[in-house]
Amino acid sequence: MNILTIGTRKSQLALVQTHAMRDALLAAHPQLTIELEHITTKGDAILDRPLAAIGDKGLFVSEIEDAMRNGKVDLAVHSAKDLPSILAPDMTIAAYPERADPRDVLVGAEGRRLADLVPGAKVGTSSPRRAAQLRHLRPDLTIIDIRGNVDTRLRKLDEGQYDAIVLAAAGLQRLGLLKRVTQFFEPAEMTPAVSQGILGIEARAGDQRVADLLKVLDHAESRATAEAEKAFLATIGGGCQVAVGAFATYQIGQLHLIGMIGALDGRLVRGELTGSASTAQALGTSLAQQLLAQGGRELL
Repeated sequence: MNILTIGTRKSQLALVQTHAMRDALLAAHPQLTIELEHITTKGDAILDRPLAAIGDKGLFVSEIEDAMRNGKVDLAVHSAKDLPSILAPDMTIAAYPERADPRDVLVGAEGRRLADLVPGAKVGTSSPRRAAQLRHLRPDLTIIDIRGNVDTRLRKLDEGQYDAIVLAAAGLQRLGLLKRVTQFFEPAEMTPAVSQGILGIEARAGDQRVADLLKVLDHAESRATAEAEKAFLATIGGGCQVAVGAFATYQIGQLHLIGMIGALDGRLVRGELTGSASTAQALGTSLAQQLLAQGGRELL
């Protein structure tokens, strides 16, 4: 049976990511037939509330996982940062392809950078992590929630509803919109979301046929960094409701991990650890415990 069905959200970014993985699979396995199944998730359907207020982990994942369970689809291409830090036991991440740019970026009206924004300027983000770090950098700004896909957010900026918005570089890169960026934030000043810039290819645990087909997409260094970052978040607990970021870099068998726990008023605790990539999850757990003990627990 040489048919694979990929479950995907309908947003332009989700489709671009899914098409890229479909093309890579077909290049490696030309005998395959790959079909797409469009699925609407709770995160796509509820647009009138901040993500953190919906209060559900797996907002962009649960409905797709259900489609895998009932055999409607065989795998799904996610932005790994949308995945819960602890997966359902009947699911697995069969591949982490090579990471794209992990940074957050500012898209400012009229080319403005963060330093150019006047006191009280309106900055849009739906992320408590970004809001906490923005308030740490510029406590004089007005942080306002923004929802919708990338195109919708850019349109709201262009209409003057915001003076600037913060987005992920990887999404803009995949959509061919990097020219809109007015400032790249380095991870030390705006720690990215866990697994930002990495895709997570999810499949049913124990489905060896699909796992074997997806091996070609897995990138060992990206898997190690994702596992360290996800262990950091899992130890802290919470999903998109908490102001938590982590970012690991790989070099010659070693991982350097930085982490951040924040409060919405701009208070932050940061730290870093280096260790063997073979103990990625233990490294993430250790750094999380260190930051919780250094005041992070009170900030949460």
